[in-house]
Amino acid sequence: MSESGKTEQAFQLAREQYAGMGVDVDRALKTLAGIPISLHCWQGDDVGGFESDEGLTGGGIQATGNYPGKARSGDELRADLNKAFSVIPGRHRLNLHALYAEPSGKKVERDALEPQHFSRWVDWAKSVKIGMDFNPSYFSHPKAADGFTLASRDESIRKFWVQHGKVCRKIGAHFGKELGSPCVTNVWIPDGYKDSPADRKTPREILTKSLDEVFAEAIDPKLNLDAVEGKLFGIGSESYVVGSHEFYLGYTIKNKKLLCLDAGHFHPTEGIADKISSVLMYLPEILLHVSRGVRWDSDHVVTLSDDLRATAEEIVRGDYLKRVHIGLDYFDASINRVAAWAIGTRNMLRALLIALLEPTAKLRELEANSDFTARLALMEDLKTMPVGAVWDYYCQSQGVPSTNWLSEIKSYERDVLSKRK
Repeated sequence: MSESGKTEQAFQLAREQYAGMGVDVDRALKTLAGIPISLHCWQGDDVGGFESDEGLTGGGIQATGNYPGKARSGDELRADLNKAFSVIPGRHRLNLHALYAEPSGKKVERDALEPQHFSRWVDWAKSVKIGMDFNPSYFSHPKAADGFTLASRDESIRKFWVQHGKVCRKIGAHFGKELGSPCVTNVWIPDGYKDSPADRKTPREILTKSLDEVFAEAIDPKLNLDAVEGKLFGIGSESYVVGSHEFYLGYTIKNKKLLCLDAGHFHPTEGIADKISSVLMYLPEILLHVSRGVRWDSDHVVTLSDDLRATAEEIVRGDYLKRVHIGLDYFDASINRVAAWAIGTRNMLRALLIALLEPTAKLRELEANSDFTARLALMEDLKTMPVGAVWDYYCQSQGVPSTNWLSEIKSYERDVLSKRK
């Protein structure tokens, strides 16, 4: 029997097992195929961007490692993304940072960026038929050297970054119009103090003023959706971050913006799964940045962990798929960067598949009837159900490899990445 035949046979057996639990596998796969994951461009070049040869120069983030083959241009980065997409089932998105503008050799300051400076990205996205998301870049810049941007007490610095935020929203709207899909434009700033501040209030008052100015112009949500991302601490802001989770939670509820929950931006033992249903009681939509922090916000490649599964289960169990935008956010320069994209995205999809293959209605019924014994037993039995056979079939049906995908990446590394100096 051929490998495809074996995969089909295993899938049919798995489908029967799931049907016995009341799970419609075909419906689950159809749902999964409609969930886009937004891949983060900055994994491909260690958050370097194209503004200068210096690359990342601080601002609360750091990439570690020097694995060969880093993308050095937009063309190389897009080629690497194409390779990653080729081993990831489904149709997904790209999450782009402002410092990846391509102004044709002319230096353009961040407060003067325009849609035309991203035309090559838009043309590429059209060619591969995906949507794009966007991020202002409030780091690796002389005007962010002291660690403050939108919360800066220097009015000229603050106004520069406010204008940057304004032009980025217009670029996001341009993406949404050109690609026929709303662009989520997410604001994250590194502002904060390394040591304990004497005044926590004033920087947050300044940040509120700046955000109000950035978002002052109404933009059609069919084109652009505004999001803000909080953080517990960062490099150089260990003791105090102006844009904390609590600050942005209040701001988004008051101003009807999307709250971004980044899995690496909380306490090391704190998961984001439990937060999803809480914030969606008051917000129409949210953004997730799926990452894996290890001891600190180290942005490791996403693995199929209990935390990742819990996040996916919460999204599915709460019927939040249409209200949650899922993006990835990590940058590991110690391994093959294209493989890092594939590993993380495939794991996010696997976690969603596991959640979609739950008999959610049955679990809720048991819980409502206070039959916690049966609920626990069923949850545990689900852990050894043949999800792998369903995943293999899904990959095959999507025209991508299920288990031997890394050989394609290794070939690409040998033929393309290894030739980059």
